[in-house]
Amino acid sequence: MTAYAIAHLRPGTMHEDVLRYIETMQSTLDPFGGRFLVHGKEIEVLEGPFPGTVVMIGFPDLQQARAWYASPAYQAILPLRTDHIAGEVILVEGVPADYDARRTAAALREAAGPR
Repeated sequence: MTAYAIAHLRPGTMHEDVLRYIETMQSTLDPFGGRFLVHGKEIEVLEGPFPGTVVMIGFPDLQQARAWYASPAYQAILPLRTDHIAGEVILVEGVPADYDARRTAAALREAAGPR
C-alpha cells in the first residue's frame, strides 16, 4: 500500500545548507522508490492557522518510507534542513483504491456502541 512522508515546514531562511539539502534530496529517495508529490508550491489555507509550507513524498509502501528516513544517505543530509528550518515530518500509509469512508464511519459507530 502506498505510503507518504509529509512535512509541515515553518518559514525559515534560505541558507546555503538548505539549498544543498534540496539538491541532494532526490538521490536519497531514488533507492526507495520515493518521489515528490508536493514540493515548493503555494498552499491555500482553508481552515485554521498554517504557517509555512508542505512537502509530500510518495513511496511504494510504509517499509520503503521508513527505510528512506533511516537511511545513512538521508540522515547525513537531514541536519542541513533541520539546523535552519523547523517543522514536523510524519509517515502515513495511504488507503486502498476501493476505500469508502462510509465503512469507516460504520465501524466507528459500531465500536462506540449504543447511544
